[in-house]
Amino acid sequence: MPLDRPKRAACPHCLRPQNACLCPWIRPTAHQAEVLILQHPLEVHEAKGTARLLHLSLARSRLVTGEQFAQAELRALLTGPLDQALEDGTAQASAAAPRQAVLLYPDLPQDRALGLPAPPALAPSCLQDPAGLRLVVLDGTWRKSRKMLHANALLQQLPRVALHNLPMSHYLIRKARRPDQLSTLEATCAALAQLEGRSEPFQPLLDAFDGWVAQLLHARPPAPSAT
Repeated sequence: MPLDRPKRAACPHCLRPQNACLCPWIRPTAHQAEVLILQHPLEVHEAKGTARLLHLSLARSRLVTGEQFAQAELRALLTGPLDQALEDGTAQASAAAPRQAVLLYPDLPQDRALGLPAPPALAPSCLQDPAGLRLVVLDGTWRKSRKMLHANALLQQLPRVALHNLPMSHYLIRKARRPDQLSTLEATCAALAQLEGRSEPFQPLLDAFDGWVAQLLHARPPAPSAT
């Protein structure tokens, strides 16, 4: 009978195995808009995922796992106080006024063809106060995030944030359909920079992201040589 392999020790803060700890790459980043990251369950143990590094770097963020949420639960996540997880595992609720939730997701013609309603326009007055926004981010592959959108009617009813003038992604450890298809971390930083009208606060986190990607690339086993 084969012996069970011992579980690898995990970092208590980032929850990754000790040999893949994210903590050296965390960069506390000042931002105005709140961020709600809805992570597909299949992304939780994805070693190349960026959502946890993003969450640990953004103080005003929350990371929740799920694919199809109960309507009451999702409404509370979108409009209720954003719980801030503390290092000791307790929670601190924000007492601020309700936020306007906006979804980081393009409005695609193929979604109209499949019967999804057109998203409402975001009132220009909301853009004048980024601190009053809650940016909702779907963490998953393109197929997974699209499935999450289709499975949750409340997400379909949110105004959208579409990114403009995107740079080429530095996310070299995962295949993308297009050069400008960004990781969750890159896309969220771009959206926050666009909403807040400033990109400088997010550059240290993006630089750390580049270092983390380089570390993962270096740890990859070499490709077998052609014979």
